[in-house]
Amino acid sequence: MKEAEIEHWTQILLTSANKQTAFSAIVRLTQDTLYWHIRKMLLSHEDTNDVLQNTFLKAWHGLQNFRGDSKITTWLYRIATNETLTFLSQQRMQNITSSLDLEETLLSKLESDTYFSGDETQKKLQKAILTLPEKQRLVFQMKYFDDMKYEDMEAILGTSTGALKASYHHAVKKLEHFLLNED
Repeated sequence: MKEAEIEHWTQILLTSANKQTAFSAIVRLTQDTLYWHIRKMLLSHEDTNDVLQNTFLKAWHGLQNFRGDSKITTWLYRIATNETLTFLSQQRMQNITSSLDLEETLLSKLESDTYFSGDETQKKLQKAILTLPEKQRLVFQMKYFDDMKYEDMEAILGTSTGALKASYHHAVKKLEHFLLNED
């Protein structure tokens, strides 16, 4: 149902002069999904809200570039992913000297986040996921948590299905190793 509603508003967005109403409806229908997509990478509620807002601002300002060749959700996921990776890169450049420091910073944000409702097992899994390289982490989260098809991930990330499958396989193996050897 939600997919049909998004498609309906996308058609209005592409063909109508009332783009603001259509875009607002699309934002309302996609914001939760995009929030959690970003949150899995950033772990912090505040940072996620900032990146989500930037995602929708960038989409609104770049609306003339959306031609409808792909689904609008794919286009929004791509923008959200790029904004998330840009944010992480800026964090690393501003005040963090290594990826290990970034992992520790993200984990400490997760532990102090009042919106995080996970238990120790969930924290352990998040800690393991943070040990993955960014690309593997992103692919793992999109496949494992979002149950996204490789074809959709290919359109969002601009990477071949074979490379995505390999990234996912390597991520799973690294997570298994980390979780079995933790403690």
